[in-house]
Amino acid sequence: MTSTRTRILTAIVMPVLLFLTACGVNSIPTAEENAKAKWADVQSQYQRRADLIPNLVATVQGYAKQEKDVLTSVVEARAKATSVRIDASQLDDPAKLKQFLDAQGQLTGALGRLLAVSENYPDLKSNQNFLALQSQLEGTENRIAVARRDYIEAVREYNTTLKTFPGLLWAATFFRSNKPMAEFAASDSAQTPPQVKF
Repeated sequence: MTSTRTRILTAIVMPVLLFLTACGVNSIPTAEENAKAKWADVQSQYQRRADLIPNLVATVQGYAKQEKDVLTSVVEARAKATSVRIDASQLDDPAKLKQFLDAQGQLTGALGRLLAVSENYPDLKSNQNFLALQSQLEGTENRIAVARRDYIEAVREYNTTLKTFPGLLWAATFFRSNKPMAEFAASDSAQTPPQVKF
């Protein structure tokens, strides 16, 4: 009697389990976790940049004492950029994401002005420490660009999964609390190239 129940239960449960594993029920949480991981990569690259800035500023300060305004703006922008945080649970809030991206944009602009200042100081341009830090910053900016691109793609996949079949069915039943994540958008100031003045 028990073995008959077990066979019947197995005959019913196994096809249901196979159906659930093959029908995409896991696609929403998988895409969501992927997007969150990509956001962590973006934050990691921004943190790397923030960690390099004090070294760059200290190197430039030794050569460009009269350019304190630019150095001060870099330090202030770094402080603001590192104070604005957004974690993976806030990725569906476009206002929070915009606030974070605006702070990072201000830091990018301040760094551009700092690098432009370096053009006025031939000794600074040839200083090995400055060249190494400038190279690290350039590499970091490239890493940030790659991390942002990967995040954009992961969010696109997640949001598409929520809106297309069969993910649409799962989003309406098992994953009702899942909302589309905010897409990464460049700030308005990113459309204007930085001005380099000597």
